[in-house]
Amino acid sequence: MIAGEEPEHLTRAARCQAQIDPLAALRTPADPPWDVYLTGTVFLDIIFTGLDSAPVRGTESWARGMGSSPGGVANMAAALARLGLRTSLAAAFGDDHYGEYCWDALEHGEGIDLTPSRTVPGWHSPVTVSMAYEGERTMVSHGHEPPPEEPAPDCPPRARAAVASLTPGSQAPWIAQAARYGTRIFADVGWDDTGAWDLAGLADLEHCEAFLPNAEEARRYTGADCPRAAAHALTEYVPVAVVTLGSDGAYAVDRRTGETAEVPAIAVEALDPTGAGDVFVAGFVTGTLAGWPLADRLAFAGLTAALSVQEFGGSLSAPGWSEIGAWWRRVQSVAGQDPTALRRYAFLDQVVPEELDRPWPLRRAVPTIGFRRSA
Repeated sequence: MIAGEEPEHLTRAARCQAQIDPLAALRTPADPPWDVYLTGTVFLDIIFTGLDSAPVRGTESWARGMGSSPGGVANMAAALARLGLRTSLAAAFGDDHYGEYCWDALEHGEGIDLTPSRTVPGWHSPVTVSMAYEGERTMVSHGHEPPPEEPAPDCPPRARAAVASLTPGSQAPWIAQAARYGTRIFADVGWDDTGAWDLAGLADLEHCEAFLPNAEEARRYTGADCPRAAAHALTEYVPVAVVTLGSDGAYAVDRRTGETAEVPAIAVEALDPTGAGDVFVAGFVTGTLAGWPLADRLAFAGLTAALSVQEFGGSLSAPGWSEIGAWWRRVQSVAGQDPTALRRYAFLDQVVPEELDRPWPLRRAVPTIGFRRSA
């Protein structure tokens, strides 16, 4: 591929979905071929929504809604691609119908580069069943580890940024390698089942530009009394710390510039919170690569996450620019809005055109997969 040339993976469907290139003004012929690289496990997610309560032992519960979509690392990959970032994913896919569906949805539906990914013969796709109720979710997953040589290449492709999920007590060699080649690493972390909560156990954190834990994770890792103090403590280990505060929004500190920012959450009626954290990270990565101020990045991340929870599923609930533009125009037209709150999102005027056509609808999670497509 010629430097600066549009990657072939950006199909017509993906170009129409993105519609806006947030990095257009920054692109040069010498750029890496990809904006973001990530690796991980792709699940098939089956999501039940509209449950009145958690399932009760010995009873049958009926859900008012159901959706199926690629999940796991696909949540992050789709969210990045829908925001116009050229996204490359290394993952193992099962050679069953679920794996075929997930591959097609990501490559052809979302325009994600799957060149570093592989289909593993005889390996079935991992599956997660997620049940959403009362603003929370309960999940049951099943799967087997793929062959160790399958999920990620030894040498990651060149990219502006990478998103990594850190694992306490272990290192992923590709993270250090990518950082050496100038890739900016954004990291989150899962719950520490060991109970150690030792930052020294997150060895790859030294290669990261930003770390985005939730409030409880940040407090446990730092021993701080409050998540805001925890964010400041984390900047001793990483330049940018972003702590999500649930319904209170998010707080961030940039050690290099001295900036701090706190943005409240947007109140929405949540249908399904699956993947909202991944969408938040994708929004923050997008704003960072575009060079926005810290508060704008935080506000944009929160907005994209809020829009995502109003749709079924993780990966296919992520908003595109049409949804973002429609939200911005709608809230400005509602009488009685807080002027200060509106000014917080005024930066969108410079990002989203007044008129944004939508020639290709975004895919959403559907109750079942495998229907034959009409010609």
